[in-house]
Amino acid sequence: MHDQPKFKPYRGTDFFGDARSARPLPEGTVARGFLREDSHLYRGKVNGAFVDTFPFPVTEEVLRRGQARYRIFCTPCHGEAGQGEGMVVQRGFRQPSSFHVDRLRQERPGYFYDVITNGFGAMSDYSAQIPVEDRWAIVAYVRVLQLSQHASLAEVPPERRGELGAPAPGEPQPHP
Repeated sequence: MHDQPKFKPYRGTDFFGDARSARPLPEGTVARGFLREDSHLYRGKVNGAFVDTFPFPVTEEVLRRGQARYRIFCTPCHGEAGQGEGMVVQRGFRQPSSFHVDRLRQERPGYFYDVITNGFGAMSDYSAQIPVEDRWAIVAYVRVLQLSQHASLAEVPPERRGELGAPAPGEPQPHP
């Protein structure tokens, strides 16, 4: 074992004809786990257009994960409710747009994923800090925030309306 042949980085060798110990990678080599062929999942686009669906089912667990990641990475600028009034904004940073403006409420999920991944305007990209699945979870949570500020009573399941102080179907309407 003491006399095993080995290569030291950036040192020559007589083993290969070109005398280099560092070998070039074969053409087309992709590191394991980095192929990223699924454009929907990894880019938020299909055929160059932003997707309007999520690449996996949005479950309660995904929404909870999205909420946790949103609180860590997004609230400093966007605030808890997504109004764009986070702590760094209160301390002088440029205010981001509210998630509740019509333009962003009508935007596709792939757009939000792309902005988190690549940045936009004053917002830097978060591709190195937030894993792919967590970026999608944040997008799902942003949709929840948008719905929370613009939902109508008709969108609440009838059996849950009582929790809001609204009458269930068939109950008399309260008079002010």
